[in-house]
Amino acid sequence: MGESPPDADGGGLAHPDDVVGQVYAGSYRRLVVQLYAVTGDLGEAQETVQEAFVRALLAPHRFAELDNPEAWLRRVAVNVARSRHRRRAVLARLLPRLAAPVDTERLIADSSAEHVALMRALRQLPAGQRHAIALHYLADLPVAEVADALGVTEGTVKSRLSRGRTALAGLLVDTSTSYTRSSHA
Repeated sequence: MGESPPDADGGGLAHPDDVVGQVYAGSYRRLVVQLYAVTGDLGEAQETVQEAFVRALLAPHRFAELDNPEAWLRRVAVNVARSRHRRRAVLARLLPRLAAPVDTERLIADSSAEHVALMRALRQLPAGQRHAIALHYLADLPVAEVADALGVTEGTVKSRLSRGRTALAGLLVDTSTSYTRSSHA
């Protein structure tokens, strides 16, 4: 395991809580964007990243010794998102729908037609493909880091990327075709 980075004035090692703060300052926004691509929900992305940082704060000495704390945070956040998704799926099967679905399209900061179409298409992919595509293409992680974050082999990631790209191509072509047809009607 690596050592804690030097403290801000260059002398000695940083206190473990300071390391968490430094990583938070340098990684929080990037992690939220990456998890937003995975979850498709900005609020969920923020909550899962916050939960990852809370877990880092519960063991700051161990966190300070990590070689790549951002990768650890990403993996924890992805795992939290997966657990929440599973719990919601179970609840959805057990509880009747009480309210109309929320129109998340209006909540997205980038509401361009292309972005909305991409997010809609991503939500239609199986979770494994969606997570792999989001982390590899939108978070710009190499295949090895995606595999580590998802807890699968590199071959599985490559397979999910290939199948996901094929599925997305079909979904996005359908979207652009239907948009073109409706705009010329």
